[in-house]
Order: sequence, then C-alpha cells, then structure tokens
Amino acid sequence: MDLKLKNKKALVVASSQGLGKAIAAQLAKEGTKVMITSRDEAKLKSVQEEFRDQFNADVEYYRADVTDPEDIKNLIQHTAETLGGIDILINNAGGPPGGTFENLTDEDWEKAFQLNLLSHVRLIREALPELKKNGGRIINIASSSIKQPIPGLLLSNTFRLGIVGLTKTLSEELAAYNILINTVAPGRIATDRVDYLDQHNADRQNITKEEVAERAKSKIPLGRYGTPEEFANVVTFLASDASSYVTGSSILVDGGMVKAL
Repeated sequence: MDLKLKNKKALVVASSQGLGKAIAAQLAKEGTKVMITSRDEAKLKSVQEEFRDQFNADVEYYRADVTDPEDIKNLIQHTAETLGGIDILINNAGGPPGGTFENLTDEDWEKAFQLNLLSHVRLIREALPELKKNGGRIINIASSSIKQPIPGLLLSNTFRLGIVGLTKTLSEELAAYNILINTVAPGRIATDRVDYLDQHNADRQNITKEEVAERAKSKIPLGRYGTPEEFANVVTFLASDASSYVTGSSILVDGGMVKAL
C-alpha cells in the first residue's frame, strides 16, 4: 500500500526516544520530512544523525519544552519555515509520575496538566493555520488508561481522558478543513516509560520488576509487550492518506490487554 507520505511535513513531539522516536523513524522511512523535538538537544542531534545514516532521511530538530508556551510558538514557526509547512502533527509527552490521591500535591497536578493536556491544546492551536492550508492529520498519543484506569497512575488516568474529549470535539470542528484528528493509546509497549512503571509497581508491591513484567504479560492475550515499531505502524497509518475516513477515534495498541468494549 502506498501511504502517500513522501514529502509530507511532520512534527513529532517528544521524539528523542521511546514512542516518539519510533514514530519519527517510521515516518522518515516513508519519505516524510520530519521535525523532531524534545528538551534534550544532545539526544536530538544523535537521533538526527542516526536517521540520516539509516534512512537517508530529511530530518531536522529543534529543542523545545512543551510546558512553555513561547517554546511551542517558536517550535511551530521553526517547523513551518524549515520544512515548508506542517501536514502532520503528532502530539506526545512523557507520562506524569505515579502516585495516589493522598500523596499528590497541587504542584503535581499543575505540572501534569501543563505537560499532558495543555501542551496538546497549545500545539494544535499554533499549528492550525498551517494545517488548514491543505488539510492534515493530528494524532494525540495517550494511554490505555483512557479505557481502563491504571492503579497508582491517577494523574495519567485523569489527563489522558481529557485528550480523548479534546480529540472527539475537534474532530467535528476541524472536519470542514479536511483535518482529521485521532487518539492512539499504547498498552504495555517496551519503552523506558513502561520500565519505570514496572519498577514503580515493584516498589509498591515489594516484589521484583521481573515479577511485575511477567504478571503483566500473563494478562495480555498476545503474551508479550509490544514494540515501539508496532505502535508506530498504527500512528503512521493514521498520518497517511490511507486513513482518509477515520477521525475522532480512540485506537488501542495493547495486544488485547484492555477488556473494555
């Protein structure tokens, strides 16, 4: 299938590692012009060199903190000027820390709101003039907690659902501009984030991280954690012309782990 992604222009947020990096890599393989971004300039430069060597890809980078509104404005402007526009916006951010209601402070709540919900709002707002020009794709990365809350991750459970509400509402508002917007929710994908969560659960239950992982895998019908590449394949499809009748949807990539309908 020709995804018709060659020479499209994509901004992939939080893309120096993990799921964001995997998404950027898959888009680059398809010939998309990609802007990667995170707070770590050294990692960004390393990823740029890696992609150029492996895929002969047109990849640029820009350091930005998505909790800073000025950084977001500068990121969008730089991306549009450098790539010649924006056709695809992949909103992504690192997950908030674990915790329960009684041990989370106002500061914890505010930081998670800024990182995991308001950053998406600001990025879409700033990118919208570019996306309106020719239509485009917005893909918001969330978590399987949008369907089934994860114990000990109250902040994520709360703000990831906000992403779903944002996505569904904007799918109607932006349809007139041929802008399609969807949410993609990873289950247990083998990333540093999942490694952190396994360690967090191990500490909470006073067992080993390996035991946590084995218990988690036993509840996944496919019997294993997913790979970042498998997750990126789904996002790449939604970013492409092949997904021309999909908008406002929330798609799980979880190996069947979540039991909700």
